[in-house]
Amino acid sequence: MSATASILRVQAMLGLLALSGCSPAPAPVAAEPLRIEPLALPAGGGAAQPDLVATPMGDWLLSWVEPVAGDAGGQAPLRHRLRLSRAGPGQDWSAPATIAEGADWFLNWADTPHVYALPDGSLWAHWLRSTGPARMDYGIDLVRSGDGGARWSAPQRVHLADSAGDHGFASFWPQGGSTLGIAWLDSRQKAAAGQSGHDGGDGHHGGGAAMMLRAALYQGDGPVRSAEWPLDVSTCDCCTTDAAVTDRGPVVVYRGRTAGEIRDTRIVRLENGAWTAPRDVHADGWMMPGCPVNGPVVEARGNTVWVAWYTQADGMPELRLARSDDAGDHFSAPVTVARGPQVLGRAALARVGDRLLVAWLEEARAQSLQLARYRADDLAATPERRQVAVLAARGRGSGMPRLAAQGDEARVVWTDAVDGAPVLRGARVFQ
Repeated sequence: MSATASILRVQAMLGLLALSGCSPAPAPVAAEPLRIEPLALPAGGGAAQPDLVATPMGDWLLSWVEPVAGDAGGQAPLRHRLRLSRAGPGQDWSAPATIAEGADWFLNWADTPHVYALPDGSLWAHWLRSTGPARMDYGIDLVRSGDGGARWSAPQRVHLADSAGDHGFASFWPQGGSTLGIAWLDSRQKAAAGQSGHDGGDGHHGGGAAMMLRAALYQGDGPVRSAEWPLDVSTCDCCTTDAAVTDRGPVVVYRGRTAGEIRDTRIVRLENGAWTAPRDVHADGWMMPGCPVNGPVVEARGNTVWVAWYTQADGMPELRLARSDDAGDHFSAPVTVARGPQVLGRAALARVGDRLLVAWLEEARAQSLQLARYRADDLAATPERRQVAVLAARGRGSGMPRLAAQGDEARVVWTDAVDGAPVLRGARVFQ
């Protein structure tokens, strides 16, 4: 449209407004196009299972798992270590430090370690350790550092010490300035029923007694457990969980499981010392006889909550997104972020200013990492969609992408492959 035509159009609109006695409404400010730049990472070859968080101090924490070279004769058992690097605003990543190392770790492409920072400056981390004798017997080791990661506490087992089976898919949140909240999937009901781990060929499918969702609070140098609760007695066996904090208390999202094998996304909230009853974010009605290993993600500001999740309720892979304005009591009808046979899901979610970023994986001829930017206050508005990267990794080799944000910048990290070996990649996303 020419400049002259634009002026005439504006004059005509103003004339109509004057005739009607109305004042022109301010036009929404268009967001600048997303700018995506490569982000160099400090991890070497063989690194996988990344985690990324923005700290209350304005730093970024990046963690990953990497193998430790054994002896020349191959006699020593393979060891792995959890590594940590930190970057301040405008700074490069610090030299990687080791949080923990062991030969009895349980490694899984979806059930990955996490790191976290509380407002008091303490750092927290967890990993999974095999507890045997069955392959799917493993539990959660939790540690704390009060000196920025120089020293870490002795590992504390989060689940019951005498509970066989699997315990994992943990999420963290801050319960005040110095207390850590943790939610996890727990198999004690399966163990009580005489089951060992998940049923199914890949060790990640349902059947028989249900997994449950539990939560606990930890604090102090021990660290010391100060509370524990059962949140839901029937959940999907092996879908990731996520947590965020509203003005009315923390919320945890996860995939539920009914007696009829409906596996929709649920939410619970801790308010005034008690947890709400589980409720569906949306009644998709997805009947799934096994675990899809594809859990929901959540973001919150004030009492506004956004949840993104994967479903095949209509027979087609789909990534959905919904918003609540009352801390998760009710949600709007979901919008479709992506739909089609190429959608793998494995979503990540972060808010940057007045925009909401959703990242997910797709796989057609090759895998790709996709990103969509929504108006946080209007999910119905057309989002901007960008492809972040094309991956050499296939299937589960790409693991779970991680997305975090602070200020006007977001960062995303993911696992790719070079010559069949895992390697971490990253990108910076600017508004």
